[in-house]
Amino acid sequence: MIRQKSFDEGQICLYLVATPIGNLQELTPRAISILSEVDLIAAEDTRNTMKLLSHFDIHTKVIAHHSHNEKQSTEGIIQLLHEGKNIALVSDAGYPLISDPGQTLVPRAIEEGYAVIPVNGSSAMLSALVASGLCAMPFYFHGFLPAKTSAARKELETLKTMKCTMVFYEAPHRIEDTLCVMQEVLGNRKISLCRELTKRFEEFIRGNISEVLEVVSELKGEMVVVVEGAAEESIEEINVMEMVHQLIEEGYSTSGAIKETAKRTGVSKNEIYRQVHASE
Repeated sequence: MIRQKSFDEGQICLYLVATPIGNLQELTPRAISILSEVDLIAAEDTRNTMKLLSHFDIHTKVIAHHSHNEKQSTEGIIQLLHEGKNIALVSDAGYPLISDPGQTLVPRAIEEGYAVIPVNGSSAMLSALVASGLCAMPFYFHGFLPAKTSAARKELETLKTMKCTMVFYEAPHRIEDTLCVMQEVLGNRKISLCRELTKRFEEFIRGNISEVLEVVSELKGEMVVVVEGAAEESIEEINVMEMVHQLIEEGYSTSGAIKETAKRTGVSKNEIYRQVHASE
């Protein structure tokens, strides 16, 4: 067990600082204070971060930590923490680790005994979800689907029975293909397509996938797609035992297969355990 008290004095810290997703006014006073006070800022793109720091008159030294140097950079940052440096990790926009670098660094920092402290701020995922008009809880965040259509289709097949609302990120040049594959695999569900969040041209387009596809070719900017979950009746048609057995054949343990089936179908783990043990 590792127990962390984030506001204890004298400890060396790795701060995970959320940065604005478009509107600079959304950088919080606490984030400005942390970025000003740490010894170093590890940034996904140093050029973008320098523009942000310049706007707020912050002069902290910036180093690179991005997807192409993540493994090597992680070791360098751990060494800097060993040397007693407090470090802030930032991505280009929103939270580090959410479809951005940091997933390698954070577990290592925790392992090494350093405090890992989140500093709240903007989130494209949450902004899109709460304004979507779809059920906000429970929800599942997926991030980006694979770029290849065949791989995206395969991934959506594993998600199509989930009852909860799903949230995806997508780039403008891929949005039409992605919505077409979603309609093919998930059916013509209700969605909310959100683009340019917090910026001048912020827009929410709500409707069925087929309706949104009518206008999608004219859209620009980074996008978040919020998709309604599977209808209750489609869940009832699923043979959960069949899915459990299939997953075991694919290499899952019995317990792992039950958890994965619960995740995919929305049927409770306890109910699936009951069915599995009743069949033994």
